[in-house]
Amino acid sequence: MTEPQGPANVGRHAGEPRDAVVPPAPSTIDLHSHTIHSDGLLTPTSLVQAAAAAGVRLLAITDHDSLAGVRALNAAAAAPLPPGLELVPGVEINAVTRRGEPLSGEIHVLGLGVDSADEVLEARLAHQRSERLRRFRTIVERLREIGMPVDEDVEGLDLTDDHALGRPTIARILVAHGHAASVDDAFVRLLGGGGPAYVPREGLGPLEAVRAIRDAGGLAVLAHYAEAPRMPRVIDELMDAGLGGLEAYHRSFDAPTVAAMAAFAAERRLVPTGGTDYHGDVGTYAEAHAGLWVPSAAGAAVRAAVAATAR
Repeated sequence: MTEPQGPANVGRHAGEPRDAVVPPAPSTIDLHSHTIHSDGLLTPTSLVQAAAAAGVRLLAITDHDSLAGVRALNAAAAAPLPPGLELVPGVEINAVTRRGEPLSGEIHVLGLGVDSADEVLEARLAHQRSERLRRFRTIVERLREIGMPVDEDVEGLDLTDDHALGRPTIARILVAHGHAASVDDAFVRLLGGGGPAYVPREGLGPLEAVRAIRDAGGLAVLAHYAEAPRMPRVIDELMDAGLGGLEAYHRSFDAPTVAAMAAFAAERRLVPTGGTDYHGDVGTYAEAHAGLWVPSAAGAAVRAAVAATAR
């Protein structure tokens, strides 16, 4: 059977955005997902089981600034991966821009196929996590100051450095206390830029993140950055540092964005990747997967690129 070559815009369900991507077939690839080892809600074992049940055959766990979830699966000899599922070790580095850096704000860079035992990368990620924890605690202080204390809830959390705690964790607590209607609402009104509890991030810059991933034998991919086609010079600067991929098939992208991103990736000879970016806040993995389309050619390209960058 010939595989469909792209997303369709027909058959849009009620409530979907205009030009939503309607997968022509179940996607067998998900190269962007999160577990409890950062700000996801599923354990690594539960995530791989859910992905396999949804038909995924190539999965990357890309926790924020942490490889703990990947290591947990590698160490779970008694719980092997579901038959037919291939796991790509990955990480998502939350980079921040500084004067003289390309792009602006917070930039996310995926590292696919990185060496999970690389000590230099782990030291860099440990620093990222320490900055996350500092920011996390400062946000908690800000919320206390504006009359939305979450201290008791935070005391019950695991704040070890293997867990890259972030704003989604606090957002869920705010929802539970009735201070926000949803995680998105908490970000928009309280935790996002300009909000009363917003705290700027510190850590690696985009160029540093790309180089750290390359140094660890991984494929560096710019994640969910829909503005990329309008910023070719900036993307070229990241490519000079070692950027090798572009997330063209992110689940949040509508069909025109997917088309523009895929075309730009081809033009710049960047490996197109895609994924659910699943955390667990807005439904089951199966529901997230149902809105994802990543062509199988992207999986083959990622495998080849990872093999080429591996040390």
